[in-house]
Amino acid sequence: MELPHDVIENILERLDVKALLKFKLVSKQWYSTIQSRWFQKRQLIHRKQSGNPDILLVSVCDKSYSIEAMRTLVLGSSAAVRIPTPWENSLFDVANNSCDGLICLNDALLSNPNMVVNPTTRWIRRFPYSTYQQLRMRRKLKPWQKANLGFGKDVVNGTFKPVWLYNSYELRLDNKNKNNNAATVCEVFDFSIDAWRLVVPASPYPIIPCQHPVYLDGSLHWFTSKTETMVLCFDLHNESFQVFKTPFLHHQDFYRVFGMCNLDDRLCVYEQKWDDQVIWSFDSEHETWKKIYSIDLITITSSIPTCVTVKPLAVVDKEKLLMVSGADFGVELLIYDPKTKTCELAFTSKDHITADRLCYFQSLISIV
Repeated sequence: MELPHDVIENILERLDVKALLKFKLVSKQWYSTIQSRWFQKRQLIHRKQSGNPDILLVSVCDKSYSIEAMRTLVLGSSAAVRIPTPWENSLFDVANNSCDGLICLNDALLSNPNMVVNPTTRWIRRFPYSTYQQLRMRRKLKPWQKANLGFGKDVVNGTFKPVWLYNSYELRLDNKNKNNNAATVCEVFDFSIDAWRLVVPASPYPIIPCQHPVYLDGSLHWFTSKTETMVLCFDLHNESFQVFKTPFLHHQDFYRVFGMCNLDDRLCVYEQKWDDQVIWSFDSEHETWKKIYSIDLITITSSIPTCVTVKPLAVVDKEKLLMVSGADFGVELLIYDPKTKTCELAFTSKDHITADRLCYFQSLISIV
């Protein structure tokens, strides 16, 4: 007996992307189903519900300075698998997050175009340089002055948006921004017209240079600089800014290291001082912070000597914390169990590679 097509769709939604790419060849109806935006969204939902994210390594470089574009690592495996691309031997900076299985890349030397890539299907969409990228090359900014690209999705319209937010004084643009009292310049790329445009007014709060913006639920987030460290939020639908206070952070404290991340769809700030690392979760409804992890780094370094600092990447197995080690050379992934307060080594690169690391869920999604 032949199954109804809605039952077949329900089965297909639960399959991995590689299988679905093959099943597109079964019939025109299967092809149309798998290509549909509705089906692709359902497949991604099931993928997120079914398990842990995969880890993507970008601009993989070993001690011989041989460069690979990307590798993917399934948590629990012992090896990272190479993803072939048309741009091998080129170093790219990657936006700090994946969005619906897509990543956004930019070449700091402007020898390659910007790209949005689906590393699972190998779909690529190239797009032009921003004004910021061109100015950065001409002004020859120092490494500690540079901004990093943000990438996220307008959850109302479902459109993806690369974003540059940068301090006007870094590029000596203060005079141009006096009319709107902005300390920053904001550029958003619009894929519908294939062009960058300015957001006016931009933020009146300067941001800390070199940080990677964090995407969560339709907004990008940065730390502000100067006298008080706050979280600056940019809504990708309304294209407006607001700030949230972080009373536990003291920007002037030299011995405190802090950063921002997305853990289990929660905006989190981690701070490290001496041998302790604390992770705070933000409640956007009440604009309050709650301490969700407190990690004794002495315990970690006693069991994993190469680990000096740790950066949270994701929540795995529902409650454990996946972290990346701050080892000088190599990629080390650690899993911290908050119940037992112990840490184990989840992955270490045998070939002593360095790479940018981010988590992603495999999907069929592309930008139309």
